Amino acid sequence: MKTGEILAEVRGRHPQAPWLSRIDGIAASTGIESRGWMLPLAAAAGPGGGTGLRTPGAGPARTALARNGFTDDEVNRAIAALEAIPAPQTVQERTAPAWAAVQTYAERAAREALRTAGLDTADVDCLITSHSTTPALPGLDLALLNRLQLRGDVLLLPATQWACIAGTRSLALAADLVAADPDRVVLVVISEALSTTYQPADDTLESLIVRLLFADTAVAVVVTGRPRTESVLRLDAVWHHTLPGTTDLHRLETRDDGTHFVMDRRGPRAVQETVTEMWKWLRARHQDDGTPWHPDLLLAHPGGTRVLEYMEQTMPDSWPEGLLAHSRDSYTTGNRGGAAVLDILRRAHDAGQKSGSRTVLYAAAPGLTATAVEGEWL
Repeated sequence: MKTGEILAEVRGRHPQAPWLSRIDGIAASTGIESRGWMLPLAAAAGPGGGTGLRTPGAGPARTALARNGFTDDEVNRAIAALEAIPAPQTVQERTAPAWAAVQTYAERAAREALRTAGLDTADVDCLITSHSTTPALPGLDLALLNRLQLRGDVLLLPATQWACIAGTRSLALAADLVAADPDRVVLVVISEALSTTYQPADDTLESLIVRLLFADTAVAVVVTGRPRTESVLRLDAVWHHTLPGTTDLHRLETRDDGTHFVMDRRGPRAVQETVTEMWKWLRARHQDDGTPWHPDLLLAHPGGTRVLEYMEQTMPDSWPEGLLAHSRDSYTTGNRGGAAVLDILRRAHDAGQKSGSRTVLYAAAPGLTATAVEGEWL
């Protein structure tokens, strides 16, 4: 989905918006020219199947108009005008096709991850899933169990509200599960249709930013203690941190026309607090090292480039430049939510890494909660 298409839709729908003259500059400041969506823009911005005549049929409306003295011709014209008005999409119209796409893309990602790991669906012992934007019960875990024909004794761990920390926290949980049983195979699948938060009727500046930022992505990764020639990263330690009293800063709200992502301008500063706490964790973890420690890779999803800049400003001066290069590269194609850290990990892998490269993965999510994982490239 190209940024120009979104800007054209916004201009056409909100010609009187007070911020309209600024949208080109706002779009350019995101650095995003295009982002992947599972469905076309029309699926998000198109009208619903109903009309402006919301009553079940024209009968009640016709009776009400006639009762108030309108002639038959006037009633007919009023009914015809109401029937010509397209209604906004309902929650069902918006969510149902996105949920179908989330399952399809998730299955594709899962099969590719297993194939890359040299494993089969029969090898999976545990499945961790996350999808925050398409609520469903049963959820993605059971959908994939059936689509992949997993064994009946597979442990299913759905995490539908992890949102942006789904990648790091899934790795952290998988590391704990594998530490308890090194032979265990954990399949992690995150599939997000963040485009469902694109609400064309919203005319706020915050809504414009949401339109421009979010991307849809499905990712999957395998975690196991079994020796595999395909392995890329050893997971050594995990860290979690949550800030009390911050649940109002980022949230999903379900309204008549679907899901809305609401952001508070205080959000980035709260995320910065979790970054500061992560620095403390890393410093304490490596304070006894014989030589000054620093990561060779920092794969971070703090929600946006503003916090990436804060990370660069507050990391120790002795750390090398360019640690966040792959993180910045990922943001140029949109905010992928819970899938972002694994997308950044893939970019690092594709660029080629030296064995022994020390790696930290970090993400923050609404709540405000954060998770980091430290490991080493194999």
